[in-house]
Amino acid sequence: MNAEPILQLDQLSRRRAGRPAVQNLSLHLASGQVLGLLGVNGAGKSTTLSMIAGALRPDSGSIRLNGTDFLEHPELARQLIGWLPERAPLWPELTVSEHLVAHGRLRGLHGVALKQAREAIIERLELQPLARRLAGVLSQGQRQRLGLACALLHRPALLVLDEPANALDPVQVAALRTLIRAEAAAGTAVILSTHLLAEVTAVCDRVAILHEGTLRHDGVVQADDHAALERTFFQVAMQGAPQPARAA
Repeated sequence: MNAEPILQLDQLSRRRAGRPAVQNLSLHLASGQVLGLLGVNGAGKSTTLSMIAGALRPDSGSIRLNGTDFLEHPELARQLIGWLPERAPLWPELTVSEHLVAHGRLRGLHGVALKQAREAIIERLELQPLARRLAGVLSQGQRQRLGLACALLHRPALLVLDEPANALDPVQVAALRTLIRAEAAAGTAVILSTHLLAEVTAVCDRVAILHEGTLRHDGVVQADDHAALERTFFQVAMQGAPQPARAA
């Protein structure tokens, strides 16, 4: 692994709708690591991922990508980051193949390089039967696979996944796990935001738990030890839960 983290967050904060969504968040991620990002609804996960991907600018703090200030050089997102939001942003009037061409050009791919990248990702994600199909008629699971293909097309150094298993069937979930492991083995850093604790214990080597916009836990994941992660998660989640009233 490189000595320099591929991603470094330092005291990152962002307010949304007049309230703190993320507060003083510091995290780092090395190449080849898979970080699971957990938290109840409203914990700040999607806001955090949006800032990492460059879709939201933090109110304060810094983001460094491969040692470079990302806020000063937002163009780095095109080269280094692959992002799959919770709802993949697709154009219903374009085919699967046309989506990949459009995303490739946005990432700076052209000519033979773009053609090879498109063909490789179609084969890798088994999208051949869908290549000529319009995105507007795809099932939700197929849309997720297309969104993942767009995120991986340019071979990013950092892959950011927000609830990627949504609408996937068990076979597709297993394939997603295999893909994440393969990306990590090839040196890609991965952030996986999910509500499914089993996904974290299946593919992640670290877990960060957010609660009310703050980082409450950052530690190693014990492979397939679902019970230990569940205990840690609920301990963190209950810190901010209202306590039951005492009987008079």
